[in-house]
Amino acid sequence: MTQDLPYRPCAGVVLVNARGLIFTGERIDTPGAWQMPQGGIDAGESPEAAALRELEEETGVPRALVRVEAETPGWITYDLPDHLLGKVWKGRYRGQKQRWVLMRFLGSDADIDIVQDHQEFARWRWSSADEVISHIVPFKRAVYEEIMEAFRDKL
Repeated sequence: MTQDLPYRPCAGVVLVNARGLIFTGERIDTPGAWQMPQGGIDAGESPEAAALRELEEETGVPRALVRVEAETPGWITYDLPDHLLGKVWKGRYRGQKQRWVLMRFLGSDADIDIVQDHQEFARWRWSSADEVISHIVPFKRAVYEEIMEAFRDKL
């Protein structure tokens, strides 16, 4: 039955500062789980446009404060673990198919404001690529390894 469900289209952001560190936020609904900004792609929206929208919605960082540098060449997918199936996204998806966009942050830490209308993160920090991978929930670890490998030469 799970195999019959589609993947939810999603865009993610690898926001990198001048020191080559990556923005991660601790999920407000899952203390201890750190991730990069991401969210669904709306109908008619490109992955890059969705990533820019999600970045601003989750961090307060506007388009003017980033330079888009790269995008993963294809979709990266993951399946939800059994305990989340039917609970996440109203049970309509088996997991996500994601496109990730690497963005260079041109602002200062003061430009980041995670207190937004639909706040996703309780707190945030800059992390190395290895730290980003080690602090993601286990079922997304392979995805994050693939993302970091795709962008490692640009970090």
